[in-house]
Amino acid sequence: MLSKIIVHKVGNKINQENLFLSEEELQIDEDMKELLTDYFLNAFKSEEQFQFYSDSYLSLNPIYSSVAEIFEDKDKFRFESENIAKHLYEISENPRVQGGEMFVVYFEGGITEEGDQIDSIGIFKTENKNPFLKILPKDENYEIEKDYGISLAKLDKGCLIYNTDKESGFAISVVDNNKNGDQYYWFEDFLKVKQRDDEYFHTQETLSVFKDFIIKQLPQEFEVNKPDQADFLTKSINFFKEKETFDYDEFTKEVLKDETVIESFSNFKSDYEQEMQVSISEEFPINQTAVKKNQRYFKSIIKLDKNFSIYVHGDRKMIQQGQDENGKFYMLYFEEEK
Repeated sequence: MLSKIIVHKVGNKINQENLFLSEEELQIDEDMKELLTDYFLNAFKSEEQFQFYSDSYLSLNPIYSSVAEIFEDKDKFRFESENIAKHLYEISENPRVQGGEMFVVYFEGGITEEGDQIDSIGIFKTENKNPFLKILPKDENYEIEKDYGISLAKLDKGCLIYNTDKESGFAISVVDNNKNGDQYYWFEDFLKVKQRDDEYFHTQETLSVFKDFIIKQLPQEFEVNKPDQADFLTKSINFFKEKETFDYDEFTKEVLKDETVIESFSNFKSDYEQEMQVSISEEFPINQTAVKKNQRYFKSIIKLDKNFSIYVHGDRKMIQQGQDENGKFYMLYFEEEK
């Protein structure tokens, strides 16, 4: 339930636009609360979550510090919302970043998947103004006017901070649908967040590192062709779709099988973790939302010049490769034509 809301106008400092701070919270009726709640919260579709971090002490992250103060004492809501707006104004260093209205909202009593109640704080920024028409009665006729306003179809930028896991940087949902040519502005410069170390993260990262290994590293070390790569990709995504939990030994034995290839993948994974400064667990519950999101990158397609594309969905033994006087060819075996 939306219980507190305030709006500030945050321009682009580098473009010499101004910062306007509201002196009071907005007072809105129940219908407007319901409308705004749907507008703000429906923007968060993904289960991917983030957390605040700092290069030194977590308390030195300005947004973390402000929301922690509000969760501790709601009477500080307006004061800390001003600090949030000032921080957003100060970090605008790209002239392409658009100014706009920044809403800070306090939601009470949200329900978690476990059935617990939890408060949350939303920070939302609207940047794009869309034209709309107003039809107004005049005498015995109507007149039409053009105006500009905020579309309720899509939120430009937002984050929802849940009052849980404070010690590790809270749990946060983030969306940025209008990057203005600056992909770091909202996630990194303003919020300073990183992905949470949860089952979604481990599922996504394991799929990512395995795909990179099959496509980039495997052909350099072993004699594999495109059907072999397609087979590895198909087996891996099927493993994630069929299993409830991931076990590294089980996965490598079922998908990679060969001990030399398994060792190569282990080394590749270690190098990846070191380079990306992440630690990917070797045992975790599989998040099917992350599997579904990443499945599109595991399409096993063999593209032949500009003439044909072969989609490999199943048994690798049903496709064979060869060459004759006419050139290279693939031979496909099947039981039924549909």
